[in-house]
Amino acid sequence: MKTIFKVLILLLISSTFSNAELLNPNSTIKPKEVIKIQLNGLQKNDSKFKDSGIEQTWNFAHPNNKRVTGPLSKFKMMLKSDSYGMMINHLSHTITELGSSDKWAQFEVIILDKNKIYHKFNWQVEKYTSEGTLKDCWLTTMVSSPIPLGSSI
Repeated sequence: MKTIFKVLILLLISSTFSNAELLNPNSTIKPKEVIKIQLNGLQKNDSKFKDSGIEQTWNFAHPNNKRVTGPLSKFKMMLKSDSYGMMINHLSHTITELGSSDKWAQFEVIILDKNKIYHKFNWQVEKYTSEGTLKDCWLTTMVSSPIPLGSSI
């Protein structure tokens, strides 16, 4: 019985540490870095724990975006759907700034999916201006539907 209890405690502790490994928004993270954090998480979706990449992406979603795409369980289903599933475990990505101000930034993101097909997205982040823990953090407000660009071969 003591062995089972010890195993359960270890599992609980490791689960807590795994969730703690995810990055959270802070005002020092630049707009392009927000997108890098999200894409790196999606590229290795299950590396820390199941769907850790999706949860990492969710951490940097703007509250207005979360209201539309959430709760987290709905967001996970959306990212695993045919519409955005190519983001999960993709092979590579590039991020190119299209324009910015002191309150928003827009980027072109090109993803090479695991089937070696390129997809283009418009990805927008905005600085959160309301009071609270997210004040002055850059957060994702919009990701367009993907535009297939064809095969890499």
